[in-house]
Amino acid sequence: MAVTLRLARHGSTHRPFYHVVAADSRKARNGRYLEKLGYYNPNTNPSVVVLKEDRVQHWYGNGATLSNAVDKLIKAKSIKLGRNTTK
Repeated sequence: MAVTLRLARHGSTHRPFYHVVAADSRKARNGRYLEKLGYYNPNTNPSVVVLKEDRVQHWYGNGATLSNAVDKLIKAKSIKLGRNTTK
């Protein structure tokens, strides 16, 4: 299974709110996910980003890929990521 860390959109029209999730890359954007890792609210000034850093590192370390948007959020939060080399 190819796992991707990506955003799932919630909220109403013109008022987006996103959950950061670990999901199978073949599932729909707002479909079933494996684990919720945090959220992103772009409606506030400044934008609010909350992430479970240990779980993000866990999924990335076990081979999950990052979407472009989640990659930018992780860099904004200054989270260090590394691949798990031991199995």
